[in-house]
Amino acid sequence: MADELFRLRVSYAKDGRLAYLGHLEVINTVERSIRRSGLPFSVGNGFARRMRVQFSQALPVGASSLGEYYDVMLTSEVDTQEALERLKAASPRALEPIRAAYVPRKTPALEAWLNRALWHVELRGEGLDAQTLDEAIAAVSRRGRIDFMRGDKPRSVDLGQTLVSWKSAQEPWGVSLQLETRSSNLGALRPAILLDAAFGEDCLSGSARQSQRVCRTGQWHEEDGRLVEPFDMTFAWSLT
Repeated sequence: MADELFRLRVSYAKDGRLAYLGHLEVINTVERSIRRSGLPFSVGNGFARRMRVQFSQALPVGASSLGEYYDVMLTSEVDTQEALERLKAASPRALEPIRAAYVPRKTPALEAWLNRALWHVELRGEGLDAQTLDEAIAAVSRRGRIDFMRGDKPRSVDLGQTLVSWKSAQEPWGVSLQLETRSSNLGALRPAILLDAAFGEDCLSGSARQSQRVCRTGQWHEEDGRLVEPFDMTFAWSLT
């Protein structure tokens, strides 16, 4: 019965060569890990009879993360530590679960609920300057939107809705960037889109990115001006 289901929330990292897995490949890998763990997962009633599992918002291919999430519905309650250990043993090291806890079944879907993110970006290259990068991002921000192409389709992102803050720092190897973003039904801002626009500014015309590393270091839910951590049971139980 649906009333007997238990919603287990799991956080995991995504690193190493598996950072280059696409989102569908991550979903398939995690589902195989859940099956190998032997946890009593629930299956939907639709034609495809898929595992009842939800994921946080997709990462850009090539980006790593310190905090990704999925919720899996179980047909019986397994001790949290036991469930975590079984998932760890069944998962690839680069997608290894970090934490697990039960959350109310009425909690909204992760993909829409986790609407704030913090990114760490490493930009390695000759002649890169943190102050100049800040100026370029500020110039892009003042325009209010970025128009870009995804494949052969034109897209745009509203920076007033999606760009929260940024801070650059000079490093021996180049520039590091801390970027805070917000997502909604209207869209999300990926670091690469913002940086492509910034490097199109005149002040960065003489600089080149030799390499770029992106890591999503945190995800939260924004509620009434505060950030709610995904395992915040005080907030979660208020939804019951």
